This record gives sequence, C-alpha cells and structure tokens, in this order.
Amino acid sequence: MVAIVSEMIHTASLVHDDVIDASDTRRGEGASSLNKMYGQRKSILVGDYIVYQASIALASRTDNPRVITILSSLLEDLVSGEFMQLGSKEDENERFSHYLMKTYKKTASRLANTCKAVAVLGDDERISELAYQYGRNLGIAFQLVDDLLDFISSESIMGKPTAADLKLGLTTTPVLFAAQEFPELHPMIMRRFSQVGDVEQAREFVAEADGVEQTKLLALHHSREAVNMLKDFALSDAQRAVIKLAQILLDRKS
Repeated sequence: MVAIVSEMIHTASLVHDDVIDASDTRRGEGASSLNKMYGQRKSILVGDYIVYQASIALASRTDNPRVITILSSLLEDLVSGEFMQLGSKEDENERFSHYLMKTYKKTASRLANTCKAVAVLGDDERISELAYQYGRNLGIAFQLVDDLLDFISSESIMGKPTAADLKLGLTTTPVLFAAQEFPELHPMIMRRFSQVGDVEQAREFVAEADGVEQTKLLALHHSREAVNMLKDFALSDAQRAVIKLAQILLDRKS
C-alpha cells in the first residue's frame, strides 16, 4: 500500500507538471499529455482527483500513524518545491543550496520518505534512517542526471525539446556550475533567460565550463552515497536490486 500511495502521488505530480510546463507530450513516452488532450482545467482536476484517492487509501488502508505522517509530508514537499522553483535566489552564494533543497522537495522527498515509510514497518530506527538516506541520495542523483540530459540528449530520445529547462526559465545544475566560471550567467538566471539569445548563450557557457561533466560527477557521488547506505542491510536479492538501481540510473538516456 505504501508503494501504491507513493506512485499515485507521483502520477498526480506528473499531470500537474505538464500543466505548469505547458508540455504537449508526456516525456519519454511519445504520447500526448493530458494537458494537450484535455486542457489545463481538466488536467488539474485529474491530478487533484488522484491525490484525493491517494489520501483516501492512505487514511483507510494504512494502520500505522507514523507511516501516514511520513507519506503525508510528500504533498507538502511537492508544493513547497514548486514554489521554490518559481523563484531565483538573488544571493549568488545561496543558489546551489537553494537548488538542491528544491530538488529534494520536488523529487527526492518522495523516494526518501517512501523508503523510510516501508522501513518504519520493521520497527528499526537505524534501518529507517538508512532507508531514508538511500532514497534521498537516489532522488537527487536521478534529478542531476535529468539536468544533464537536457543538455546532451536529443529531442527524439527525451520526448521533450532539449534545453527545455532553460526555455522555461529554469536554472539547473550544469548552469550553476558554469556560473562559477562565467559570472555573465548571473543576470540571465535572475531574468530567467527571457531575453533573445539568453538560452543559446547559456548553453555555450555550460559547454565551455564543462558543467555537464561536473553534474555527472555530482550524480555519481550521490549514487555512491545511496549504495553506502545499504551496506548494513541483509544480503538478499532485494538488496542487490536496489544497489543496482542506484548504479544504472546514471546510464539512463531519457
């Protein structure tokens, strides 16, 4: 039931993301998004309905109050993360930490708290914390790979236009790394790449600063940290599977 509720919340977030991003396709699946087929209003209502059903399932079919609290926090983090994404930190020194916190709330929180909620059922606080940290690192690594794919993958593979994040005014990890070498990026970040030529110039700076490679290294770090959290887990097919998951996500193409 924990996995079902978590996946329902995730599905709702994807429906809402397509509305926020004005996306015509559900990325990587080659199919039109609900937003494209039915419009914003109906898509938002569908997302809301999925959240409602997830809440009903959580309240009626989960007997552990702590699990209910943990999974309920996912919704708060999702909304908070979306608000964080809408703004840019004026203080250049705070942008990286702000971005990583946004990444946690929008992406990693679901994985971290889902892993924790399952482990809580085993009534072992230490294992619960390790499971949480595994999910947190896994989620951050996943998003970092997503960030770099926006710069190196083709539209046919990704299922969305490349440089889509920049075109939406979003600053991601490769850009933040590049900004450390090219301060000219800072005003572009604050105006959300809205001027003619900003997107193209930002991509050039990222290429020159090797922001993609630095993002790969950071993703690798979080993947390894996720694996490290599993060392004290009992050897089993399940343990080997989640270790492999943390490793293969680094090689995904879409």
